[in-house]
Amino acid sequence: MGARLSFAAVFMNWGVAAATAAAGMALAAGQPSFPSPPPSAPSIEFPVPKPGPTGSATPPTIDPIPPSGRPGRPTRPPGVGQPVLPRSVNVQLKVERDGSLTVLEQVVVQARQTMTRTAPLRIGDRVFAVRDASVDGNGTAAVNGETFVMSLGEGASTVKYTVDGAIADLGDHLQFRWQVAGGWDTRLVFLRASLLTPKRGSNFVCLAGPSGTEDRCDSAVTDGGGVLRVVQSDLDTAARVDLAADLPAGLVPANARFERAGGAAGPFALTPLTGAGLGLLTLLLLGGFAALWLARGRDAKALVTEVAPVDLPAKDGDRVTFASPDGVLPGQAGTVVDEKVDARDLSATVVDLAVRNYLWITESGGDWQIVRRNPADDSLTSYERALYDALLPSGAESVTLSALRATPPDLAPVRSALYADAIGRGWLGRHPDSFGRWGVAGAAVVVLGAAATVLLALTGGPALLGVALVIGGVALMLGARLMPVRTERGSVLVQQVRGVLGYLREARPDAVPVADREMVFSRSLPYAVALGETEQWLTRFANLDSSADGTPGMYWYATQDEAAARDHRRFTAQFQAFLAALDEVCAN
Repeated sequence: MGARLSFAAVFMNWGVAAATAAAGMALAAGQPSFPSPPPSAPSIEFPVPKPGPTGSATPPTIDPIPPSGRPGRPTRPPGVGQPVLPRSVNVQLKVERDGSLTVLEQVVVQARQTMTRTAPLRIGDRVFAVRDASVDGNGTAAVNGETFVMSLGEGASTVKYTVDGAIADLGDHLQFRWQVAGGWDTRLVFLRASLLTPKRGSNFVCLAGPSGTEDRCDSAVTDGGGVLRVVQSDLDTAARVDLAADLPAGLVPANARFERAGGAAGPFALTPLTGAGLGLLTLLLLGGFAALWLARGRDAKALVTEVAPVDLPAKDGDRVTFASPDGVLPGQAGTVVDEKVDARDLSATVVDLAVRNYLWITESGGDWQIVRRNPADDSLTSYERALYDALLPSGAESVTLSALRATPPDLAPVRSALYADAIGRGWLGRHPDSFGRWGVAGAAVVVLGAAATVLLALTGGPALLGVALVIGGVALMLGARLMPVRTERGSVLVQQVRGVLGYLREARPDAVPVADREMVFSRSLPYAVALGETEQWLTRFANLDSSADGTPGMYWYATQDEAAARDHRRFTAQFQAFLAALDEVCAN
């Protein structure tokens, strides 16, 4: 009871020096004393300045950190007139050779009171760990999530624990950091701390006050042995004392750990889950690259491999018939070879329709007339019917080439139909100007991945998985664009068409019966147009006798000049002029 009365007298007469001294002596007698520190720890005794000539104390001059200068706070010289008071704390810090930090806290709690410290183990993105906590006295200490909680009852207690994460590697030096005090639920009357390191530190910084403030501690000095000693009085509830120091590089192992605030791992952190996702993405990318390499190699091989000529005429007893490989039409052959519907593919189709008796071409006065000969039937493909209807709309029986040149028909539907035909037959995998179904799928994956990335980032989930989806989608789109337009079946057809090209370049008219030469010449001519061999094919059959079948001239091409109808060389010249004009129409 006498002790408590004396404690009250101190606060009633704080300004009187004699009462303060008496109260300190009474408190020392009435409160539990500090346990003795272990021999290996630095002494908790602080340097006391020697009295001056007049007997007054002189402030320390060894590496001091200036006091904050906050108004209204007493600035006593460290260690002078500081009794053992309730709500006071002594802290001993020692940096071990393995980089861990050993902490010994001696806390005095007022009678019939408690003190609780909830120390944060995360400061910004820096994460500390506390282990091996023990209490000698009245209380408990344990880690609770991201906090270290000490709950102490009345009397003097000693808390010992080890901290991991206090040493950060800054390249040319190490940095020590730890909050000596912070999270106390009561105002601290007095705090003293000492820091021992394997070698003398430098650039000591001691901040005291609410989190985020830059106010300096009352005093922080190093003694002759290189031990940093800190004094702080009147520390507000929940305020902290944050201590930092530079140490020589390589002095101890660095163990600081940094993580994004708000979770053990940020949404873009590399975790086992996201690592597995990125690993799977890598495998898929490697597999896709291999498939792309093989497909392009296969397609390139189809264009350079030696192919034997493929005869278009076929023997049928004593007669000769015509048969293209796999039933491919001239327009289809030209499209698959160069992966593009161009003017000569459409011109070849017009000539082929004439050769097959759906159209009739007549020459008159330097112009040509395309005449409806037989109606379009089910034997025509969709693109042939579209071209037939574009040249001769419903009700029209004929059209001059000059009129088509003046007002070109809309052939876009014809081109679209020809691409669709080649894709439908499995020769082309997609339209040459599109990404195809795989490209569309890749775009969908990109959109899905972007949405997943945003959602997971906002919710703290593994957003790297969303990023992996985006990368995979982009790779799929690029791969689809770089994949050959031709399919494997299309590559096989290209080799067959190249065999047809070999026949057109090597065919000998005298190897065909005279009566069948006009048929072989005419049926092969559209393929020569589509494959760019028109002039050579016409030259090879320059001496063709078109009347050998019993009728003068070509059965699908007429001229009003009967003499000219018998002169195949004149037909050759006129046909090339007709084809040039027709190409101009089909190029629009």
